[in-house]
Amino acid sequence: MTLISLLRAMLLTACALAIPAAHADLDKIKQSGVLKVAVYKDMRPFSSQEGGIDIELAKALAARLGLQVSLLPFEAGENLNDDLRNMVWKGHYLGYGPADVLMHVPVDRQLMAENKRVTIFAPYYRDRVRLVRDVRKIANCESVDCLVGKKVGVEKISIAAVLLLGEQDGKVRDSVKIYDTAAAALDAFKAGELDAVLANQSEIEGAVRGDANYPLSDLSFQRLPRQGWIVGLAVKKDNEELAKALQAAANELEASGEMAKIFAKYGVTPSRP
Repeated sequence: MTLISLLRAMLLTACALAIPAAHADLDKIKQSGVLKVAVYKDMRPFSSQEGGIDIELAKALAARLGLQVSLLPFEAGENLNDDLRNMVWKGHYLGYGPADVLMHVPVDRQLMAENKRVTIFAPYYRDRVRLVRDVRKIANCESVDCLVGKKVGVEKISIAAVLLLGEQDGKVRDSVKIYDTAAAALDAFKAGELDAVLANQSEIEGAVRGDANYPLSDLSFQRLPRQGWIVGLAVKKDNEELAKALQAAANELEASGEMAKIFAKYGVTPSRP
């Protein structure tokens, strides 16, 4: 056998061995009858102890694959790279994870480039930062000028907080009230303690549920893309068959209207990319 023939034979053998490997994880999951799904803790309206959109979607995706679901709620790490490592391809050093799939992962090119061991796919929602105001206290709002002298809630260490505190050299800084979570800020807002809240659209819609007294406004911030950001699913890179199966399941949920019903249950307008 010539060297070229030998190399070709080795390549064919390697390819043949790789084919069943792509199916191995999905087959193992199906044999167990359970899909392990990682969801963020305290990310209303997507996941919390009371339930949420991501939890409902996880159950629906598993059902489409003929599986039960086992949820792995976890605290967000310092950055998304940590979350992908701990919950998708390696597992946490404290012993939990990884899951078969992680919900609510930004479908972002830079994030994908930084994380070669994961596949990010199946975009299912586009979120963005918006302002909700009490129309009885702020009749109209087309710029941050309407917030001067008002009480505006934001979540600490959030995009909304960074934007509002820094906008126009801190023009409305004295109006900002900091809360541990967006949910806490929105609770204070509905209780009449605040005039407005800047937060993610999903957080706002899940809290105010279409109340006409609490309209949403779009404010333009120089450092924030108006189109927002997209979230999807993530699996380990070599688990291609699971990714394909989940993508097909997500497509079916969208086409059947089941996904829209899940969002509507939590008061959130579906915004699939």
